[in-house]
Amino acid sequence: MIRVAVGAGVIDVAAEMAAHDAGVHGASAAFVGRVRGDGELTELFLEHHPVLTASGLDALATGAAARWRLDALTLIHRVGGMAPGETIVLVLASSAHRAEALAACEFLIDRLKTDVMLWKRERFADGRVQWVEPRAGDHGRAERWD
Repeated sequence: MIRVAVGAGVIDVAAEMAAHDAGVHGASAAFVGRVRGDGELTELFLEHHPVLTASGLDALATGAAARWRLDALTLIHRVGGMAPGETIVLVLASSAHRAEALAACEFLIDRLKTDVMLWKRERFADGRVQWVEPRAGDHGRAERWD
């Protein structure tokens, strides 16, 4: 079962984990990404293209399911405005064995930053606003899966 979602609503991590895995899988791996509050950040805003962002997330999830034997996969990404500490992304991968679940989870996080159309804008307490560019390390981590 693959489940992908993108939206502005708060991600209820506990509810999503319960819906994803009721204890029937041999192994489940999870990644919860949160907005950092570095440098007096007050808001992270994610712009997106609804069709392209959704299709990019779908393609990543489908690629992970084709690469590893997964029993279940959940990929949820928020868009819009978020405060420090709020959950921005949730990846849940389950399989019969831990290696597949862990690898799929890592693959999805590594490729999200380079393969999905999302644009990040930061707002700071002093009024500064800046767009966030991908870091060189993001591309390096993504390329190792090629």
